[in-house]
Amino acid sequence: MNFQIEGGHKLTGTIITKNSKNGAMGVICASLLNQGKTIIKNVPHIEEVNRMVEVLESIGVSIHWQNNDLEIISNEINLKNINKEAAEKTRSIIILIGPLIHHLKKFSLPQSGGCKLGARTVNPHLFALENFGVKISAKAKSYEIVAKDLRPAEFALYESGDTVTENALLTAALIPGKTVIKFASANYMVQDVCFFLENLGVKIDGIGTSTLTVHGIKEIKKDVTYFLGEDPIDSMFFIASAIITNSSLNIKRCPIDFLEIELLKLKKMNFKYKLSQVYKGLNGRINLIDIKTYPSELTALEDKIESHPYPGLNIDNLPFFAIIATQARGQTLIHDWIYEKRAIHYKELDKLGADTILADPHRFYVNGKTELKPAEVICPPALRPAAIILIGMLGAKGTSILRNVYSISRGYEEISERLNSLGAKIKILRD
Repeated sequence: MNFQIEGGHKLTGTIITKNSKNGAMGVICASLLNQGKTIIKNVPHIEEVNRMVEVLESIGVSIHWQNNDLEIISNEINLKNINKEAAEKTRSIIILIGPLIHHLKKFSLPQSGGCKLGARTVNPHLFALENFGVKISAKAKSYEIVAKDLRPAEFALYESGDTVTENALLTAALIPGKTVIKFASANYMVQDVCFFLENLGVKIDGIGTSTLTVHGIKEIKKDVTYFLGEDPIDSMFFIASAIITNSSLNIKRCPIDFLEIELLKLKKMNFKYKLSQVYKGLNGRINLIDIKTYPSELTALEDKIESHPYPGLNIDNLPFFAIIATQARGQTLIHDWIYEKRAIHYKELDKLGADTILADPHRFYVNGKTELKPAEVICPPALRPAAIILIGMLGAKGTSILRNVYSISRGYEEISERLNSLGAKIKILRD
C-alpha cells in the first residue's frame, strides 16, 4: 500500500491521541498469565497488534474483537502450530517468553522481527531471566527456552530496556515471593503492564521508578477489564505535523508525564503552545492534558538532542526532532546513541529537500530552515523514520508518493484518515 500526499496544506481542528501500541503489546502478552477472561479496552487496530493476535490464536488462545476491545481467554497452549510468519514480523514476540514459562517447561519461539534498527541481541533477556532459573539460547531462527525450577530473585538488568523489563515482570508475577528488579525501565508501556498486573492482584512497588519490587502470587484466575494508556508517540506525531505544516491544532488526551521533556525542548526552540489542566485517563492512573499548538518560527537548540530512559526524552520521540529541525533556523545535532541504523534512515529526508549530515551511525546534523519539496520515497523498514518522512511530505508543497507504508501501519491506526480529517490530502494507492 502506498500514500499519495498533496502537501502544503494547513491542518486545523481536533485530534484525539490513540492508545498505546507498545502498551497494548505488553498487556496482551501479560493476559496469558490469567486463567480468567481479560478484556483490554481501546486496543489500536494496527499491524503489530494483528500479528500478535495471529500468533496467539495459532497457539490456542481464544481472542475476539469487540469493536476496539480485545477479549482474551488463555486456554491450553500448544506451540506446535505457531504462526511463524506472523511471529517473525514482530519484535514483541520476545515478550511471550515471560508468560509462556508458566505454561510450558520447555519450548521454542521463532526469532523476532520488527524494525530494522541495528544490533539488538537477546542477551539482556537471557541475563535477566536466568536469575529466575530460566535458560534461553538464541539459535539461528529461534529462541530455545527451558524453565523447570523457578524462584524469586533480586538482580539488576543488563540494560534498562522496555521489553526485558516486561519479561522480568511477567516472569516474577507467578513466582510466589518477592522479586526485586533494579535498573528497570519506567517507560509508559512498562507502567501499563504494571497497572494491568495490579488489576490481576499482583502487588508491585516502585512503579514509575528504576527499581520494581514484585510480590508474586501462585495463581491468577480473574475476570478483568483494563483500559490501555494513551500513546505519547502518537501525540508527538501530531505535534510534529502541526509544526511542519505551520498549523494550529488541538491535540487531546496527551500523556503529559511522557512528553514533558519533549515539550520543554520545543519551548526552548520557540514553539508556541498552550496546555490544559491535567486530568486522569480511563485507567485512573495516567495523567493527560490537551495541547493547543500555534504557528511558530523555530530556532535550533545549541545543545544536542538525545533520548534517555524515562523520565528523559523518549527514544521513539527522538526521530520527530529530525524533521522538526528542518524548520528551525541554525544547526541541530540529533544524537541517536542507542541504535546503529536508525539515524541512517533519517537521510531519506534529503529527498524532501532537507540539508543534513550523517556524521556516523549515531550523529545526525540538520541545517535549517529549509523549504521542503515533494518526492517519491520508499518507506524505510523502521516505524518512526517512516513516520517522519510522511510528516515531511505534509509540509512539502506539491504531490509526493510514499511507497510501501506497512512500516507506518505497524504503529499508527488509520493515520491517513486521521490526517485527512484535519485537512491533509492523502490518497491510498494500491499496487
